[in-house]
Amino acid sequence: MTPWLHLVGIGDGGMDTLTPEAARIVAGAEIVFGGARHLALLPETHPAERRPWRSPFADSAPDILAARGRRAVVLATGDPSWFGPARWLRGVLGPGEFAVLPAPSAFSLAAARLGWSLEDVRCLSIHGRPPEALVPELRDGARLLVLAEDARSPARLAELLRARGFGASRLHLLEHMGGAAERLRETVADGDVPADVAALHTIGVDCRADAGARRFSAVPGLPDDAFRHDGKMTKRTLRALALAALEPMPGALLWDVGAGCGSISVEWLRAAPGGRVLAIEPDAARRAMIAENAARLAPAGLRIVPERAPAAFEGLPAPDAVFLGGGLTDGLFPAAFGALKPGGRLVAHAVTLESEQILLALHEVHGGELLRVSVAAAEPVGPYRGWRPAMPVTHWHVTRKGTP
Repeated sequence: MTPWLHLVGIGDGGMDTLTPEAARIVAGAEIVFGGARHLALLPETHPAERRPWRSPFADSAPDILAARGRRAVVLATGDPSWFGPARWLRGVLGPGEFAVLPAPSAFSLAAARLGWSLEDVRCLSIHGRPPEALVPELRDGARLLVLAEDARSPARLAELLRARGFGASRLHLLEHMGGAAERLRETVADGDVPADVAALHTIGVDCRADAGARRFSAVPGLPDDAFRHDGKMTKRTLRALALAALEPMPGALLWDVGAGCGSISVEWLRAAPGGRVLAIEPDAARRAMIAENAARLAPAGLRIVPERAPAAFEGLPAPDAVFLGGGLTDGLFPAAFGALKPGGRLVAHAVTLESEQILLALHEVHGGELLRVSVAAAEPVGPYRGWRPAMPVTHWHVTRKGTP
């Protein structure tokens, strides 16, 4: 199929930034879609019909479909496949209906200006996303390139960095790259952050942790005191074991059933880029803990379901993994296991004898791996130290047969 629509990337310098092929296609367009800023880059003499995006953006889908059979162009900034409209268009049009002609992305331009290697940088966006989505990326020595939302983005990002113990981080504000108004300025998160920033800009973040700031790894097994909890939570050692068995994958969905304070949910989101969690928890006080812990440690991808399982499962999307940590009862496992995608993993923990009996019976029928885990911690005993055992936990994990 010959594409009837072309998604053309354009730089801040306007038509002069287009390749000869892109310039030819834009010149021959009958209809051009884009934001007001992009449409303003067209020459006044261009005869094409100009169609600005609707608000919300998705409402433009009928306009795109109505243009079938015409020579249509969508103008977008830089590389449209980097946080641009390319993904959205793939959901609107069929295969082969449109082609992408990219310009250098904001990330490529920023890396070139700063002398950073793109393979060593995390390329992110807070355009239409809260700055808190960057929290899992904050590590000492990390370098981030961030597409901004508007002129307030540097101040909001600096506030986030200070609150997370990264006030010493350097911020590079790159405005109108490739255009006549290009400007590069530097500051630190705990210093004076310019307010007169152009709406179109990218922020380079050279992450530096403050002296004494607490740092958390992305590896599962955060310290228990990293979470606000009421004592009933999956403790660090068992949590690391559970996450290893759940196997977090990019974009995968977890059902955390009886989520408690959300420690499993948070660790899943930190370990699975783009991952999602449905934290199912009927207790209001614990739902508040889940929300607080996620906001501090993994703020993106979580949805709290305020109902009791298994009734809460009705209408939920099928999970890639399920964690049953809130107490096993008869009838809970069949509903959870039946909802799993083929190849999905289920992990269950039992502390009481009654729950353990349920696991033993399920293991006999479904197989999987069954472990009994006992952990003892060294604690003071008078002037000496001794082992203080925690309650043993029975761990079971099983994979639903079939090809994902």
